[in-house]
Amino acid sequence: MTLPAVVIVGAGHAGVQAAAGLREEGIQAPIVLLSDEMELPYQRPPLSKAFLKGEMDVHGLPLRAEGFFRDNAIDLRLGVRAERIDRAARRVETSEGPIEYGHLVLATGSRHRRLDVPGVDLSGVLALRTIADAAAIRARLKPGLRLVVIGAGFIGLEIAATARALGAYVTVVEIARLMGRAVSPILSDFYLRAHSAAGIGFRLGVGVAAIRGEQRAEAVELTSGEVLPAGLVVVGVGVLAEDRLAREADLECANGIVVDAHLVTSDPSISAIGDSANFTNAALGFRTRLESVQNAVDQGRCVAARIAGRPAPYDALAWFWSDQGDLKMQIAGLSHGVDEWVIRGHAEARAFSAFGFRQSRLAVVESVNRAGDHAAAKRIIGAAKILTPEQAADPAFDLRALAKR
Repeated sequence: MTLPAVVIVGAGHAGVQAAAGLREEGIQAPIVLLSDEMELPYQRPPLSKAFLKGEMDVHGLPLRAEGFFRDNAIDLRLGVRAERIDRAARRVETSEGPIEYGHLVLATGSRHRRLDVPGVDLSGVLALRTIADAAAIRARLKPGLRLVVIGAGFIGLEIAATARALGAYVTVVEIARLMGRAVSPILSDFYLRAHSAAGIGFRLGVGVAAIRGEQRAEAVELTSGEVLPAGLVVVGVGVLAEDRLAREADLECANGIVVDAHLVTSDPSISAIGDSANFTNAALGFRTRLESVQNAVDQGRCVAARIAGRPAPYDALAWFWSDQGDLKMQIAGLSHGVDEWVIRGHAEARAFSAFGFRQSRLAVVESVNRAGDHAAAKRIIGAAKILTPEQAADPAFDLRALAKR
């Protein structure tokens, strides 16, 4: 008897890990992995850094070699778009016909938040999400280019740092503070100083009124009235959960696809993982979405184990990274609700960590060029070990020893 297929929609980090995890768990059922892109499933983090610099080509991007999918009997279908879910029939309607499923995993990721201003559709206004996007930006990055980056999140600043290193004149426009949704004011201020010293200009606390140009972008008009000349505009003002399929199938959605502690949607035969999943974070005690490689991969593993009969609530520690020039940021934990910060190391030496405490318990560590602090923090926070603010700030206190206990 043929086993019902596990169908995975989306072949990013989450979808590929779910497929690989199912085989590692010994699942023998057919696995169908759908990607609406034509390239082999690939890493996205290098697109704004090594790939943009030309230090990596497309051959270095795939998450797995083509032979991996063949050898593990994973039916990878490239260029196939999932169009509709028929929950009653347990079927996904695709651009190449219907596929029946025993279990469906939605790993649909996220989409760009649109910047709704005049001129945003002009030629020379780009965003970075795919290989094609990155290739288009890379082709335009030349010494002397005037680049305006709209949005100072991780991606915007990574692009800005890369472009500046390549000799472009870069201005970043941000309505709030640098990486405001993700990091402490301590890191925001440090990165503002560091990037400014490298020659990147900033316009903070202002928005974009319009992008000017006839056939292509030539300038960015700010809400302050200032006009910034631009040969290229890159927009990075955040992302939204890609939840269209789920909404149209009447699955519960709210800032993403709502899942329970085991990453199951309101339909028990459908799971959601990665950027699109709205889950209850074990550390915070409330619902959130996380846009990170770690979250995507760990949720893929969690769902694979459950389908294989080893259910466990998803409670992985969140961690992130961002390489901006010679500054390697690594974050363990989440800063929501942090009420005390202490510093270890020296910001002026471009090597320090900010330890954030929530009601006197360590909740997050943000490290810049201090990989040892990051490694220790993951173990300390993950195991709920006790570290006081005084210990965190004391350079003589042995973090590594505490982590190993």
